[in-house]
Parts: sequence; structure tokens; C-alpha cells
Amino acid sequence: MNENDYEYRMLEAFIGKPEKTQWYRDAFSAFQYNGADTMRWYWSWWAFGGGFLFLLYRKQYVAALVLLILSMAAATIPFGGLMVMILSGGYATYFVYQDYKKKKEEIEATIADDDKRIETMRYVGGYHQWVVWVYIAVMGMIMLGIMSAMMPLLLQ
Repeated sequence: MNENDYEYRMLEAFIGKPEKTQWYRDAFSAFQYNGADTMRWYWSWWAFGGGFLFLLYRKQYVAALVLLILSMAAATIPFGGLMVMILSGGYATYFVYQDYKKKKEEIEATIADDDKRIETMRYVGGYHQWVVWVYIAVMGMIMLGIMSAMMPLLLQ
């Protein structure tokens, strides 16, 4: 297995969705400059609209909690919530990248066989599908609330 094939398979195992691997590969390469990691802007509509749920979906628990608290605090400031959404859309993927690098280094330090490394990455990486259903349910409740609030106005 050549290096590029191995790297791609490790990333694919971590992401857990083959159809998204190239997007994450492009994003992760944007965070590297001459071998150094840099926090850079890389847009994700999912991170913009999902905020802390995007990070929870990608198993970034600490970052998700911090973003949830930040979002709640920002909601008290005019346009604060929108600013947090924009920043989340541009920077949240960087936290996924950092977790990938950390897990990859740990796996490579303890496991010699490439196939076992990839199998382990698949186990420790991935995503939480249930977060999508929570997001859909929350958005549905918000829409129902808005419609319920508007119904008396529309019936007059």
C-alpha cells in the first residue's frame, strides 16, 4: 500500500462516509502550511447551520460543549448568535482536523500493521447519526412553534 493510499484510507476510516472523504481531505490540507498546522477558514454549511450539533455529530465533545455555551452567551447580544454561526461555519472543521491528527498519531504510535490501524481509526472515528435526527426534530419543533405563533395573526 503506498503512502497516499494509506493516508486516504485512514481519513476515510475516520470520516466514516466515503462520499465526504474528499471534502475533508481538501479541508485538512487547507490547515497545513509548509508542514505547520494553522487554524484557517474553511466553510461548512453543516457547521454554520448545526453549530454545536455539527461538532457533536463529529464526536468533538469538548468543542461542542464550548460552542454551546458560547452560543447561549452570544444569544444575549444583538446579532451575536449570527456571528457565532458564521464563525462556526468557517472554523469548526479545524477542530475535527485536530482530533483526526491526534487519533492518527496515537494509533500509529501503538499499532504497526496498516490494516489494523485503519480498522482502529474506523472504530475511534466516525460520526453520531442520532445527532441528525435530533437536529431534524429540533428544527421541526422550531417551525411548529413559529407557525403556531403566527396562526392567530393569519386568522384575523
